Amino acid sequence: MKPANVTERQPRRGYHAVKRSMDLVIATLVLVASSWLIGLVYLAVRIKLGTPAFFRQTRPGMEGQPFDLVKFRTMTDARDSDGQLLPDAQRLTAFGRFLRTTSLDELPTLWNVWKGDMSLVGPRPLLMSYLDRYTPEQARRHAVRPGVTGLAQVTGRNAMSWSERFEKDVWYVDHGSLRLDLWILWRTLVVVVKRHGIAHDQHATMPEFRGSGLNDRDQRSST
Repeated sequence: MKPANVTERQPRRGYHAVKRSMDLVIATLVLVASSWLIGLVYLAVRIKLGTPAFFRQTRPGMEGQPFDLVKFRTMTDARDSDGQLLPDAQRLTAFGRFLRTTSLDELPTLWNVWKGDMSLVGPRPLLMSYLDRYTPEQARRHAVRPGVTGLAQVTGRNAMSWSERFEKDVWYVDHGSLRLDLWILWRTLVVVVKRHGIAHDQHATMPEFRGSGLNDRDQRSST
């Protein structure tokens, strides 16, 4: 059932049909071409971080519908004396940080694209717990499929607030086009090569979104 905050958007059928075809073609080609690399990263994660090698977490998709996001694991299972997991920043190893800065941890996410849970380009899928914290305007980010990369990820800087990120997400919902998608994909390649400017959605690199009523200073991204 769709969360109350998520509003529907009239689809542009031509654009979305071509966009889905592009997602399938590119995801298939990259998965096949990088299968050897995926195998190497899988073995490296198993050796350095243990099992499971994959990180799975339920995230909200289009219209807020849940799906299981799949990525390579980047953190250990280190716990404190009470058996509680340590903060993300303490569990993120140098190897895990390398996977993130090179975006190698995102390779399995192409499976989500192939299945139709995600698109190559769109607002990044965040946490299910955030759904009730969005304003009605911010919730419109769920009117399209979430993306492996998005406008906020390739245009944002380290000081970007949550509200600024959501503004870019909603702008993309209203102005998405194949030309814009191709530009975002190109910019993603550039920032991945430079290893700079990619915003991640884990707590080791950005604070929890607690709602727009909080002071914007507390919603700054630390990526």
